[in-house]
Amino acid sequence: MKKVSQNLSEVSAEMLINYLFPEVKERWNVHNMGTFYRNYNRDVINYDEESAEIEVARDGFIKLLPQGLLFSTQGKGRGELRKAISGQNAKMRLLRDMFQPFDTFAFRRRLAIERQVSQLLDTKLQYLLSTYFHYDLAAEQNSYVREVAVLLPFVSRMRGDFLFVRNLLVSLFDCEVLCNQGRYSHTDNTRSWISLMQYELLIDDLTSEQYNALRTDIKPLAQFITEWFIPADVYCEISIKWHQHQPLTGENLTLDYNSELNK
Repeated sequence: MKKVSQNLSEVSAEMLINYLFPEVKERWNVHNMGTFYRNYNRDVINYDEESAEIEVARDGFIKLLPQGLLFSTQGKGRGELRKAISGQNAKMRLLRDMFQPFDTFAFRRRLAIERQVSQLLDTKLQYLLSTYFHYDLAAEQNSYVREVAVLLPFVSRMRGDFLFVRNLLVSLFDCEVLCNQGRYSHTDNTRSWISLMQYELLIDDLTSEQYNALRTDIKPLAQFITEWFIPADVYCEISIKWHQHQPLTGENLTLDYNSELNK
């Protein structure tokens, strides 16, 4: 079985499984390992998509039964008590196997409910975007813009947060992003300027074709971020840069990426 990342400690098993393996659906078999594991683990402990087995840090159906209903140690001496406990542990394992179908049935029901809730939330999101922001998420062709568009309901709290925009770009492109603030004037007149925010995506080893393709994809994203997340009196630029500032000799140089014109 596979371990689950620590970054997913707050995600429920149903949400995670529906997101990662929507095609598996009703084939999952659950093993409730007990809430004791939550002291140092997340909800999903291990999972195996091939066998559709999942271990969760939850109590099973057997925990709902009264404590003294299945086992009793009354009237036993110390030696008999140790032997009784050993036999009870073996019996407990058998009982877990016996109650596993009930736990699995309940888990699959929660999976179905989670899918229905996700569908309702998606419908609600599309309604909000189309009604209040006049934006059709289904018609959007750019994958980066689609990921950012889901944040529009919160844009009133995020607009003007330049550090948030930087972190958003880091998450989208999985690279280091430099954020610089300066002045911008389309007439090169320093007496009339507005604030400038520059975001540089530091991505190495791109060919000219890869650079042009990525720059084409970034252009609608830059327009979307500028329209919704940047104040009107701020000019925003998003560009792709090489880590090294010095031109590389003997390499395929691309203007404004890994090479610059001296002024």
